[in-house]
Amino acid sequence: MIEVCSDQGVWDDEVLAMGGHPLQLWGWGEVKAAHNWSVERVFVRRDGKTIGAGQILLRRLPGPFRCLAYLPRGPVAETVDRAEVLEELAVHVKERHGAVALTVEPDWREMPEVKGWRKSSNTILIPRTLILDLTKNEDELMTAMSKKTRQYIRKSSGEGLEIRKVKGRGELAACLAIYKETASRAKFALHEDDYYYDVYDKMGDYSPVFAAFKDGSPVAFLWLAISQETAFELYGGMNEEGQQLRANYALKWHAVQIMKKWGLSRYDFNGLLNDGVSTFKQGFADHEDMLAGTYDKPLSPLYSVWNYGLPKAKALIRKVKRR
Repeated sequence: MIEVCSDQGVWDDEVLAMGGHPLQLWGWGEVKAAHNWSVERVFVRRDGKTIGAGQILLRRLPGPFRCLAYLPRGPVAETVDRAEVLEELAVHVKERHGAVALTVEPDWREMPEVKGWRKSSNTILIPRTLILDLTKNEDELMTAMSKKTRQYIRKSSGEGLEIRKVKGRGELAACLAIYKETASRAKFALHEDDYYYDVYDKMGDYSPVFAAFKDGSPVAFLWLAISQETAFELYGGMNEEGQQLRANYALKWHAVQIMKKWGLSRYDFNGLLNDGVSTFKQGFADHEDMLAGTYDKPLSPLYSVWNYGLPKAKALIRKVKRR
């Protein structure tokens, strides 16, 4: 049975208790709802017990396609209940919203065997990633790093940097200026500033921003989303001075240490590509992780047209890949 939730406290308490991902928390849905999506949060119940939860993002599509339903790093469910939860959610979004498809990118290693679901190439969140096990002690985490990464952490930690949580919008604005510089240098697109301020405001304590300061000014920043168990990197960057100081090494290690201190058990670097940023990330561990990836449940006869023959409609979804 599906039950729609309209209470933020109830929703977050349930998602956190079930070990859900930070992108399934209420605040993230509010961010997306302020920027061209609508959101619905539902529990899947069986015999009065919650067996799953899904924060469903809905995007209007042209004409007869009506809408797409998408769950970033959701749904939330125990392994034994996942197939049932997926099917309940698919039926719900078809009957209530007329969705052309339900797209999920769960925080799972693999998808359950469920009839009708298809692996999709329209990936939004990259499944190849690096997840640190924060139940390990700091010596174990350091040992798994590359020699160069350990050296740069020690070097940058001795550069007189102050590394701490960002305080208020003034310091956040300075971090966003660094982000724009980083984006220009690396040639990737950004949202408007209002989007990032919405993340900061609507996620609140579930989205801490840390920065490395030199002489009172930030030279590098790292922005996370967190839940009860998982820290997930959202954004980060550094300016020219930060590059010279290799501030990103000490900053990232500081963030890992703080997440461990706060009692989280997983630190997700949010995707690995074949680029310099990924090479930097890979230095922090001796392994990689692969999540299940993107799966679609077609819910309309028009799914094939949507999936293979409508570039303009597909471009709507590609927009969410922007950082």
